[in-house]
Amino acid sequence: MQHLREMYSSSKNASEYFRSYFSHISDLLMDLDTGAINSVIECFLKAREERKTIFFAGNGGSAATASHFAQDLGEVGRKAGKRGFKTLSLTENVSLLSAVGNDYGFEQVFTVPLVELFNAGDVLVAISASGNSPNVIKAIEFARDAGGETVGLVGFDGGRMKDMCDHVIHVRTDVGSYGPVEDVHMAMDHLITSYLILRLSE
Repeated sequence: MQHLREMYSSSKNASEYFRSYFSHISDLLMDLDTGAINSVIECFLKAREERKTIFFAGNGGSAATASHFAQDLGEVGRKAGKRGFKTLSLTENVSLLSAVGNDYGFEQVFTVPLVELFNAGDVLVAISASGNSPNVIKAIEFARDAGGETVGLVGFDGGRMKDMCDHVIHVRTDVGSYGPVEDVHMAMDHLITSYLILRLSE
């Protein structure tokens, strides 16, 4: 957030702040490890070939990204005219989330459904700006123990998830800079799914 405060302080008007923000997002995108992005794509393609399920989890804004990403990836096959991807966002069922949170604790809201749904070879896409969300960490631990692959979309300094996941897309920002991290995570959804549509359409 400090970087945004500095941009705001040095801006003469709203338009100047907007341009600075756009430039900041562009810099974050250009700083991404393209090899890591390709690694995630290959992980998804492997899951598709093996008919494995790709699960998504996150909190708050990252929950919205999880839902959006699962929906976009789930449509790739239809748009490419080929067999698609099996996807499921763990953030969708409010009744289940609130029941598990109330009965077992919020740290278990993703692991409890995974017990019945997750199989060896499945993929968990864990999204967290801080990389330290306790319920997401628990889900990663469960997926790894169950023989799955894990993908982490993180920000800030990467948190614990940076070293826990098999594949990591890390948006390096100041701690607390949620908006830019979530902007780039959402861009990763559209970048990856559009690439997959084009690749599968060949």
